[in-house]
Amino acid sequence: MKALKNILVGFLVSFVGSIPLGYLNIVGFEIYSKFGMNSLFFFLLGIISVEVFVIYFTLIFANSLVNNKKLMKAIEIFAIFFLLILAYSFYSHSNQSAKNHDYLEKYVMYSPFLIGIFLNLLNFLQVPFWTGWNLYLINSNYISVERKLKYFYIVGTLIGTFLGMIALILSLHSISKSIGSFTEYVMPVIIPLFFVVLAVFQMYKVYEKYFSSKKD
Repeated sequence: MKALKNILVGFLVSFVGSIPLGYLNIVGFEIYSKFGMNSLFFFLLGIISVEVFVIYFTLIFANSLVNNKKLMKAIEIFAIFFLLILAYSFYSHSNQSAKNHDYLEKYVMYSPFLIGIFLNLLNFLQVPFWTGWNLYLINSNYISVERKLKYFYIVGTLIGTFLGMIALILSLHSISKSIGSFTEYVMPVIIPLFFVVLAVFQMYKVYEKYFSSKKD
């Protein structure tokens, strides 16, 4: 029963958590649109092959990571700059794509699986994301991590991430088919704006958590 509960909780958290993965979903959308489901499948395998280690180590060391206030503060402040860099990256690449339509084709020629690994290694935001969730789930007794039970939770999270990203990518593809001009605004406007909003929200969280109390 505990094993099944671990799988279900891990699945739900990662399924919802896969939605704001941002650039990973957009790259997956482009891969699926241009190269089909087979390439998307290997791209997602590359992503979860990195995520399995992130989830495992943040699960094991959640308490020590969160209790290390200096480390978490540095990670959360860095997340602001990381989001702004992503916003600029998508905006600049959109200008390149307008002149060079085979940009992604040159990129994917190195294997969707390896690209999934590389891009997820750059996804630093998943460290505080999984650390926070794992600590909350453990402290609230939603999951059990003794002995082999933690592996059932990890399996659930990987399945949830995989299916969550597929669901979102297929939804984006369906929308782009229905609205012809949708893809023209994804890279230069929608995605950069999305990351700027996340960066502003992250600034607010960092200010409230680390600086607002100093004025009191």
